[in-house]
Amino acid sequence: MGLINMASGNSVWRGLDYCKEKKVNNCKKTNECEYQGVVNGSNDNKYNVFINIEHPRKSKCDCPHAKDTRIICKHMIALYFTAFPKEVDIFLKENEEAEKEYEKYEEELEEKMIKYVNSMSKSELQQTVLELLYDGPEWQYDRFIRDKIGY
Repeated sequence: MGLINMASGNSVWRGLDYCKEKKVNNCKKTNECEYQGVVNGSNDNKYNVFINIEHPRKSKCDCPHAKDTRIICKHMIALYFTAFPKEVDIFLKENEEAEKEYEKYEEELEEKMIKYVNSMSKSELQQTVLELLYDGPEWQYDRFIRDKIGY
């Protein structure tokens, strides 16, 4: 499992931003699977970053978020994307494909729901609406009363 998979989604996207904004200085390969550099953080802070692509949990950053932990932070991701610029395109393409797949799934789910609702009898529909109103969030019940009944 690589750095990208081990980082939070927020760290990956912020790290990508840092890479694009050229916030990584002195990126250098120290051996076959290790890289180090300095990343410009917020408030003019500079963080020393070390990544190990073979053993990602050995990666280190002296930022407050990752210091003395095994967390993969945005600075490590920025260094990774700087060291491997082709990985940016791969990541973006995979993300776009996943979004398209999810949109397709949601569309199929909506079609199934509409088909099911259209197949329900009037009494089934009435019972379902009442259950949704009683069991759902209070704001939903209040809004229904306000908008549909006028209280």
